[in-house]
Amino acid sequence: MTAGSAPDTEMAQPVIPQVHQVSLSDGGVPKSAVLSAQVTRDGLVGDRQRNRKYHGGPDRAVCLFSLEVIDALRAEGHSIGPGSSGENLTLAGLDWSLIRPGDRLRIGEQVRLEMTSYTTPCRYNAQWFKDGDYERIAQETHPGWSRLYARVLHEGTVRPGDRVVVERMKQVG
Repeated sequence: MTAGSAPDTEMAQPVIPQVHQVSLSDGGVPKSAVLSAQVTRDGLVGDRQRNRKYHGGPDRAVCLFSLEVIDALRAEGHSIGPGSSGENLTLAGLDWSLIRPGDRLRIGEQVRLEMTSYTTPCRYNAQWFKDGDYERIAQETHPGWSRLYARVLHEGTVRPGDRVVVERMKQVG
């Protein structure tokens, strides 16, 4: 150990899952960071989707992604960042590979979401990926690296720093 370095026995502080960034756009990607947003059953107020056939609606009201996955993608040389791939909420401190449809999230004091499906990446995300390989975030080919959609169970306001609590789907059998 060198002078000024931390002792080997120092314990890392536990990571509290939280909202890293809230993002909106007037349609398409990237979505831009905002200080807060009202979450309604139809999605985040002020957010719009370019193609409502594939995005939005009650079962796809909110799109979520992981800061840790984004950081890992950046380490691979992709230029993706929070909000780039169209997510409304970039979450930090979760084991993203364990989040799946059916799980519920409590966000802050008010918002409750139920994960409904993995997203299908579209060609507009190609700009963030080396060689345009936007399938890098497809659940079918890279499980645990996909964004997820959620329906809104309880409306409210979300802000960066809001605590996130996962309520796992009960396993049958």
